[in-house]
Amino acid sequence: MGPEKLAVTVLFAIALYNSIELVILVFVTFTRYTGLYFWSLLLSAVLGVIPHALGYMLNFFRLAPDGLAITMSTIGYWFMVPGQSVVLYSRLHLVVQDPQVLRRMRLLIIVGSIVFIIPTTVTTYGTVFTDNEDIIRAYNVIERMQLTWFCIQEFILAGIYIYQTVRLLRLNPDKTARRRKIMYELLAINVVIILMDISLLVIEYLGLYVIQVTLKSAVYSIKLKLEFAVLGKLVSLVNLHAASAPTSAETGDFPTFVDPSQIHGDITHATATTPTGRGRSPRSPWHTRTISLESLPASVTRARSALSDLRTRNAVP
Repeated sequence: MGPEKLAVTVLFAIALYNSIELVILVFVTFTRYTGLYFWSLLLSAVLGVIPHALGYMLNFFRLAPDGLAITMSTIGYWFMVPGQSVVLYSRLHLVVQDPQVLRRMRLLIIVGSIVFIIPTTVTTYGTVFTDNEDIIRAYNVIERMQLTWFCIQEFILAGIYIYQTVRLLRLNPDKTARRRKIMYELLAINVVIILMDISLLVIEYLGLYVIQVTLKSAVYSIKLKLEFAVLGKLVSLVNLHAASAPTSAETGDFPTFVDPSQIHGDITHATATTPTGRGRSPRSPWHTRTISLESLPASVTRARSALSDLRTRNAVP
């Protein structure tokens, strides 16, 4: 096996391993299978990276008819590339409160997918089943255009997330070391995603088609795993806010016949029946690593409440 075949095999193996591992982690972590974040993450791996990698691998090693191999890789492309943007979008509302921004990002993803998926698919099949030079040239142009577009689209989504994360770091009133560490980790993950997109662009414009195609599957599988890491960080961040949120006794929101000095703890929630360590902690959908998919919208509400608290306490008159 030559160096090129060895490199292709290694990259496809990385893509398949990461995708299969991610599918297992998703089903182990989530107990209810609903929500945009869950389905975008799962479909990007199962119907995206896996068939994309297998299709190109079958085509590269001539293990299947061209029609079957290209169909598999094309279906994988539909779910893998736009799917990554949907994954980024599905967690954007945790830090962005402006509905107009979210609406514009959603429209950007939909329009971009329609505009570039159709011509990319047509020219891909055209290069396989015809020898028309015009179609081949069209494919080379549209391939670079669609890769550039989706990379820019991900830059915008990740850039908004990075901007809001930095903003929250500056607004954070308590500035606990743990909270700041999580925010910096979220920031670093988004920067890594952008750098991987840039690497794909550079390889594409250098004309290294085989490397770009094989590397794309591996890169997108890594980005999906990083997205799963982002979910874990968001869980930790919301848990920190829940643990540090003021109780009713602290806010003084009581009827006149209640003496706040005689109240200890949070009377708005029932006490947990299961001890955790030496004491008891507030229970929430984010409390454990096993996350209900129906709890994801609840977590969004809690995260929004946390962000609203930060903005309210740090608002400049």
